[in-house]
Amino acid sequence: MTARTLQGFMELLPEEQIVMERMKSVIAHTYELFGFAPLDTPILELAEVLLSKSGGDTEKQIYEFKKGDTDLAMRFDLTVPLAKYVALYNNSLTFPFKRYQIGKVYRGERPQKGRFREFYQCDIDIIDRDELNIVYDAEVLAVIYTVFNKLELPAFKIYINNRKLLSGFLESLEIADKTVDVLRLVDKIKKIPEAAFLGELGELGLPEDKNKKLLEFIKINGSNSQILAKLEDFDIQNETYRTGLAELQTVISQAASLGIPAGNVQIDLSITRGLDYYTGTVYETFFDEHPEFGSVCSGGRYDNLSSVFMDKKFPGVGISIGLTRLYDQLHGSGLLKIKGPTPNKVLVVTQSSDYADNALKLLGVLRSRDIAADVMLRDCKFKKKMEYANKIKIPYLVIIGEDEAANNYYTLKDMESGEQFKVSAEEMAAKIK
Repeated sequence: MTARTLQGFMELLPEEQIVMERMKSVIAHTYELFGFAPLDTPILELAEVLLSKSGGDTEKQIYEFKKGDTDLAMRFDLTVPLAKYVALYNNSLTFPFKRYQIGKVYRGERPQKGRFREFYQCDIDIIDRDELNIVYDAEVLAVIYTVFNKLELPAFKIYINNRKLLSGFLESLEIADKTVDVLRLVDKIKKIPEAAFLGELGELGLPEDKNKKLLEFIKINGSNSQILAKLEDFDIQNETYRTGLAELQTVISQAASLGIPAGNVQIDLSITRGLDYYTGTVYETFFDEHPEFGSVCSGGRYDNLSSVFMDKKFPGVGISIGLTRLYDQLHGSGLLKIKGPTPNKVLVVTQSSDYADNALKLLGVLRSRDIAADVMLRDCKFKKKMEYANKIKIPYLVIIGEDEAANNYYTLKDMESGEQFKVSAEEMAAKIK
């Protein structure tokens, strides 16, 4: 049999996996820094649960199968399982409920560069009963900014909009009945020529003069303050529009209060997130010099998370980082700066197998002091053991030979500086700590 891995499933070498685990750790730590609690939902769910909020291409991509008389499916995102979770446990949860989840999801789509069938998503959501304060939308911006800085990622910008603005604008043009279709078109405007965009609007039966007004509206640019001023100058009294403008003004203002540099947040009226799911603030994050990577973090505000499962209203806001895709693109382009520590801090090598017992006793001491340590037990020449230590990039090397065993000490070598020390086990532990 030929050893092979399914297309669209990532496997990494140890040194690569260490970096991936480090990235997950940084993201989880940052989420917890903002008060988000961890959550883990099953990879397998009842098919009816996962299909409750899907449709179109998503439904085609879901992995479904039968076990006995039960229809099962593998989760395709972390949001639908969250909706089920909130519906199931809402009487036991404390609101506002801030959760994060880092886990694998599965989509049966065609594998290609940056597209996987199994990949990690790193999600946060803030959910409340009935109403959710708009300031949480600004806090989500702060989370994105902090995560990307801690991961030492290339220069980036978080593009933000509010879907109510465009919905209200369409209402003012008296074409509100086309809102869903228009928002989906606007979401892909950067991927098609303007003429094609206007042509597709025409195919929806919209008049040419209103299509041009819509195009002018979503092309408004400038600094955030200039864009907000232009939006105010429209003097549209439509309630949906005014609400969206007020919310956007609040989020931009609070983002500054949270310490996010103005250069990292940009209003873009063409950002709509094509899903009907979103109802207010929406986010897309891009690298300044690598737009070809596409959005590397996205999300937004929704009115009712668990509407499929219950009548109670649970509004929320959240974002998702596609970690597998992010790692693959950055690693492949040589742009990853973050490094992962080696699993072990200390490697013990002996000049002869006669001293294996000495090495094992030392490991017990070091590990009891919470110092990760290992021993090279292969019976080979000392030179080979040193080559192994260099390959795995171990920070500290401990050598046990005839002198060390006879005089009850160890030779500790700092592999970065090259310095060597004669120390007892306790002195070694203290020095490494």
